Amino acid sequence: MAFGAEELRVLRRALALALHPGRTSAEDVQDCLRLAESLDEAIHEAVRLRAFLLADLDRYRAALPGSAAGYFALLEEALGAAYRPVPDDLAALRALRGNPRAAALLERCRALAEQDVRARFAQGARRVPAPAVPPARTRLLALSGGAAHRSGDDGKQPPKPAPKPAPAERPDP
Repeated sequence: MAFGAEELRVLRRALALALHPGRTSAEDVQDCLRLAESLDEAIHEAVRLRAFLLADLDRYRAALPGSAAGYFALLEEALGAAYRPVPDDLAALRALRGNPRAAALLERCRALAEQDVRARFAQGARRVPAPAVPPARTRLLALSGGAAHRSGDDGKQPPKPAPKPAPAERPDP
């Protein structure tokens, strides 16, 4: 993720406000909120792109061996994005290891899988989940109270759901 000059200026001001709390102007608050929204949007987009990449990788793996060139490129891209190979990846690469590119990827994936296994053993009984698409996080707020004021909530509570109707009683025969 790269920041532009304007984002860096706002980020610098937000950090200064955090280090030296005091009177904050409405413009600073609005700039911080816009920066927070931009960061949330960028993170959401990164999650969406990662999910798309992994779904594409699954489709190419399912179409092997005809899609080998595309699968290799997608797997390399996914590995570069911190993807950990699953057993299906290792099996697909083993089946294609006559291809020099598949053999090189197989060695790389084996090393990553071995690291994961060693990490699980080192942690004992605790289970180490495989890295996946991170869940969307909650909205980042730069300053407390800023989001409620902007959205026009004014502290209103959401409406309560209607109570469920009682089941109908059956007459005695």
